[in-house]
Amino acid sequence: MSKVIEFHQLTKLYDGNAAVNELTLSINKGEIFGLLGPNGAGKTTTILMLLGLIEPTDGSIQVKDIDPVRRPIEVKKRVGYLPDNLGFYQHMTGLENLLYIAQLNGLPEKKAKERAEHLLEKVGLSEAANKKTGKYSRGMKQRLGLAEVLMKQPEIIVLDEPTLGIDPEGVREVLAFIRELNEEEGMTILLSSHHLHQVQEICDRVGIFVDGELLAKGAVSELAEQLFFEDAYVIHIKGSPLTTETIQQISDLAKVSQVERVNEEEVNVYCQENMTAQIADILVKQNVQIEQLRKKDYGLDEIYHRYFEGRDEQ
Repeated sequence: MSKVIEFHQLTKLYDGNAAVNELTLSINKGEIFGLLGPNGAGKTTTILMLLGLIEPTDGSIQVKDIDPVRRPIEVKKRVGYLPDNLGFYQHMTGLENLLYIAQLNGLPEKKAKERAEHLLEKVGLSEAANKKTGKYSRGMKQRLGLAEVLMKQPEIIVLDEPTLGIDPEGVREVLAFIRELNEEEGMTILLSSHHLHQVQEICDRVGIFVDGELLAKGAVSELAEQLFFEDAYVIHIKGSPLTTETIQQISDLAKVSQVERVNEEEVNVYCQENMTAQIADILVKQNVQIEQLRKKDYGLDEIYHRYFEGRDEQ
């Protein structure tokens, strides 16, 4: 799999303090990578270095084998950037803003108009195309921002908090559009956010970023396996009657590390391997009426907080 963005030991210091500290990370062609962390973690600083807008103190970056420090214009030709703080010419309409961006990027007038109208339709702003952007809502501006990013047909897009300040329905639309860009056009997307469930919903891989450091990276399932290796499988049982004898038999199964009673009719079984079939056999033999028997999957929220717990103990 070819790498389109590579950070190597990337560091940025401000007054001796590391905003980004020795970041090493590769992002593959055609993937959606989520840079996850709280405000002030160093995500935006990393993005600005990637775009050649600020210089690193140490380390290196390559964007499609181009150094953004030495050749920032070449990087900007290939990368579309949607910042968390959007700015448009408020006295101009949505269409006029897109046409102006097209002019700055050297697109021919006819092609620019066709593309602008196509993108406005894609982001659901056709009816507001001739409305001044000063009258746009936050969600409308965010969608216009996505259209603007795509005007120059970039190979990579970088989205910094793309759903900030949008209502739930708008969030769903934006996330669906991002996934569509990735699946239909094979676009590589770097998405920075502190919204865990949104990152988990659309990202192929994530990087957990805290205090300028990348603590972990990988698919959510990989991170869960690394973090919760002692209790890699949690099997939830709901049924009745869950007698003391039934629970004792489950506890006696080989490799079951813990059985936790949630209430009289619910049990969580913590195992080091998937014991669902063996547990089901016990329940059937004990004449338990099973309502639920499922393996719990650890989500990004639990992974994220486990990293913070480990960090707090240091």
